[in-house]
Amino acid sequence: MATKALHLELVFDLSSETFLGALRRFISRRGRCNHIYSDCGTNFVGASRELINMLKSAAEQEQISWHFNPPSAPHFGGLWEAGIKSVKTHIKRVIGDQLLTYEEFYTLLVQIEAVLNSRPLCPQSSDPNDLSVLTPGHFLTLEPLNAPPEDDLSGIKLNHLSRWQLISRLHQNFWSRWSKEYLQTLLQRAKWNDSTIPIEINSVVLIKDDNLIPLKWSIGRVLEIHPGQM
Repeated sequence: MATKALHLELVFDLSSETFLGALRRFISRRGRCNHIYSDCGTNFVGASRELINMLKSAAEQEQISWHFNPPSAPHFGGLWEAGIKSVKTHIKRVIGDQLLTYEEFYTLLVQIEAVLNSRPLCPQSSDPNDLSVLTPGHFLTLEPLNAPPEDDLSGIKLNHLSRWQLISRLHQNFWSRWSKEYLQTLLQRAKWNDSTIPIEINSVVLIKDDNLIPLKWSIGRVLEIHPGQM
């Protein structure tokens, strides 16, 4: 909730057994969670009484407190739905008509998860020479997230790529689309509605660079301010 870190799981269907399998994988990889927040989707509480019993049983065994959104309240859960919206919006545009196997799609999802968890949150220190920043990935792995080196495949036709080169191409396309949109959201200003903090000396800023590889952000620090005329 504090860092908005994402964990993406690929499942075959919305059955209770499939969901519990995803929950077990999450706990095995991330550790036991104390609280789970979810909507009242059919795969949680609306499908059948059996699903409700299985969820309660799993929560009691793992000592998990389950919190459901109020029924018929789609405006609840916006904190986590915003991150999933970013994934679904761009992944539909990136994949298009491509048919991916389960392994290929799962690999792409995990790479996209790393992309969204690499976004800078705040500087690590006030040292002017230190440009390192905290990311959601720091709270998951205790270090910055990295991606294996890949060739730039943006200029190669899709029918000339191997299957795994295609996954790399989709990964790079997602990074290019999402990172540009993310920077645009940081520039939005609600005039007259919300007070904005003017930029200050020693502030850490993101620099737009269209040639960066996935998971790499161009970071700068403000040394001088040249205000314009009012």
